[in-house]
This record gives sequence, structure tokens and C-alpha cells, in this order.
Amino acid sequence: MASAAEQLAANLNVEAFSKATELHKRLIFTLVAMIVYRIGCYIPIPGIDIAKFSAAFQTQSNGILGMFNMFSGGAVRNMAVFALNVMPYISSSIIVQLLGTVYPPWEKLRKEGGEAGRKTLNQYTRYLTVILALFQSFGIAMGLQSGGIADNPGIFFTISTVATLTGGTLFLMWLGEQITSRGVGNGVSLIIFAGIVAVFPRYIAQAFSLARTGAMNGGALLLIFALIVGVTMAIVFMERSQRRLLVQYPKRQVGNRMFGGDTSFLPLKINTSGVIPPIFASSLLLLPTTVMTLFANTNLPSWLQWLPGAVGQLNHGRPAFMVLYGLLIVFFCFFYTSVVFNPEDTAENLRKYGGFMPGIRPGKRTAEYLDFVLTRLTVIGAAYIAIVCLLPEALIGAFNMPFYMGGTSVLIVVSVTMDTVTQIQSHLLAHQYEGLIKKSKLRGNRGR
Repeated sequence: MASAAEQLAANLNVEAFSKATELHKRLIFTLVAMIVYRIGCYIPIPGIDIAKFSAAFQTQSNGILGMFNMFSGGAVRNMAVFALNVMPYISSSIIVQLLGTVYPPWEKLRKEGGEAGRKTLNQYTRYLTVILALFQSFGIAMGLQSGGIADNPGIFFTISTVATLTGGTLFLMWLGEQITSRGVGNGVSLIIFAGIVAVFPRYIAQAFSLARTGAMNGGALLLIFALIVGVTMAIVFMERSQRRLLVQYPKRQVGNRMFGGDTSFLPLKINTSGVIPPIFASSLLLLPTTVMTLFANTNLPSWLQWLPGAVGQLNHGRPAFMVLYGLLIVFFCFFYTSVVFNPEDTAENLRKYGGFMPGIRPGKRTAEYLDFVLTRLTVIGAAYIAIVCLLPEALIGAFNMPFYMGGTSVLIVVSVTMDTVTQIQSHLLAHQYEGLIKKSKLRGNRGR
């Protein structure tokens, strides 16, 4: 027999959606926030020659700038106020989470601080975001001036550029938090999602143009798009897959009534870390190559002449990029899984409520079993994410495709879409439950 939740889910329809006024407000807020974000991607920073910058961008559009432009929703192509996007925030999140596992005071905040500790770490993340944004925007200002793109180079241009780009990043960070609390979905993920989706049509049109002019084989183009469809199907299948561990609760007597004796399942996703590993890995790989691109016209000291060549190996499609990208994805899969799921805490919670897994003693043995299962699931999840992200990248590199509809982009788009749809369904279910509660109260009042 279907559960109450399953029955409600089966009854979700257009009528139920039309009555969920709270969900309407959340969706409208999310839509308005996305429109504001997209408008900011077309407002250039003051004091630059757009024509010169466009010409300079075209020479680098097939390299790291093209990839960074995709994640920023085309803001880099326009050198807009949102050119840095949320990448400084993501980089600071990586640093804070890494220090939260090795730096004792922050580790104590993460494990024992509860909600207050989480808020403190989030505040540290914001402070670090400001520092990274200031550093990156200063590098962009110096690069624009050295490239002859600034109309009036000097201290005023540097200050205005740093203030504009840093302010854009901080605004997006705030906007993402507002979307998370007042909208639908994870705000930062939706901003990255909107940026990737916005540039997809341009890259698709570019691919068809190459096929039409003969610069790329038509069969290769069909193979690439067939691969994207296959990768999308694989992502949907893997993201919905989970290992369900049986949990039993013993019967207990309270007064003259018997409670408990139920069974439930503890669901463990194959990919517990979600889209965080490829985003973190891309962010770390983008940082050194972006900095070197900005200082391409700067004369380096003799003892640093080797640096551009070494960093150049981290460009899109290079073997060093592929190897490091895969290793970072695997690392962040295990790291982030350990952050979001603690077997010891889960085992302790089960023990407190009297739950146990058949054949496994509560407490330490349950924690060890959960860690055993989770480690093996993470191996599968890490391999799946690495293959999804690296296989399209390798084929695109082999066919010399000058656009970046790679596995990372598809993974982010599909995963964020599924997560947002799930949250919409959750809001609809909550609305259905509220309706049932109100009806039951009305019937109870009439019975009196």
C-alpha cells in the first residue's frame, strides 16, 4: 500500500500548483533574481575600451578565458561588473572547509559549534571572499592597463575596477543567499547554472557554424551531441540511485499502549557530494591559469620564465589538466562526503532513538558499518563524476572543439535542475499537507 507521502505526490497536478501561493512567491523571487544577475552580466566596468577588449578576448576565447566566460555567464566576454562571478566565494569555501578539518579551532566549530559554529564559519567565508575578490580584481585591473585596454590608466582606474568587480562578487554572494532563503533551490548553484545555460545557445550555434564551413566533421558534431545526451541520461540515473540500509525500531510499552516495532530505511546516495567536486576542482584549476593570462604581457624575472609554460599545461584539454582535474574531483568527492555525512553522528542518533541495523550492534559497530558502505559508494560516485567530466573533455579536445559543453557543465545543469525540481515538489507536498490539516481541523470542529 502506498504511503501518505506517495499518495500526495501522485496527486500533484496543475491545480495543486495553482493553489500554492507561497511557492509562487518563491518562484517569482528566484526569477527576478536571475533577471537581475543576467542584466549585470551586460554592464561593463567603467573606463575600458570595449572594442579593444573584445579583440583581445577573441585571441584567448579558445583557452582558459573561454571556459571562465562560460561559468560567468558571458560576463568575462563583456568585462561586466559580474566578471568574477561567485568564483571567489567558491574558492573561499574550499579554503574554509579544508581548514575546518586541519585547524583545531575551526574543526571544533564545525563539529561542536552547532548552528552558531556554522554561522561563524560562514562569516569567515565571507571575509575571505572579500580578500580573494580584491586580489583577483586588482590583477584584472593591472592586466587591463598593461594590455592597453584602459582608457585612462592609473590609480583611479585601478581603484574603480577593484571596487566594481569586488562589489559585483559580494552582491552575487548576497543574492545567492537570498535565493536560498527566500527562493527555490541553492542560490550559488542557480547562479552558476544560469551562467552556463545562458552561453549554451552561442556555443551550439558556433558548433553548427564550424560544421557548415567544414572546419569540423559533421559526424564528430553528431557524436558530441549524442555523447551529451548519453551523459545526461547517466547523470539522471546515478543522481537518483541510492543504497537503502534497513533500520529497525524495537517495540516499547508506554503505560498500557505499545509503540514502535517499525522499520525504515536510511538512504545513502551514490553521489553524496553532488556537483561540489567538479566546481571546486574547476575553481582551483582556473585560478593559476587566469592569473597568468592577466599578466601575459608582463616581463617576468629570469628565475620565473618557466612559470608561463608550466601553467600553460593546465589549459583546457591538456594532459596535465586532465590528470589534475580527475585527481581533484576524486579528492573533493571523498572530502565533501566526509563533511556532509558523519557516520559517528548518524550511528549515535540511531542509538538515541532506539534504531538498529539487523545483525550490527548499535554505536561504534554501526558507525564502522556506515563508514564501510559510504566509502564504497563514494568510490563509485567519484569514478562516475570523473568519467562524466573527463570523457567529454577528452573527446572535445581530440576534435579540437572551441567551446566548452563539457561534462562539468552538463553535470551542473542536470544536477541543479533535478535539485530545484525536487525542492518545488517538496513545497507542493508541504502545501498539500497544510490543506489536509486544515480540512481535518474543520471536520473536527463540525463534529463538536
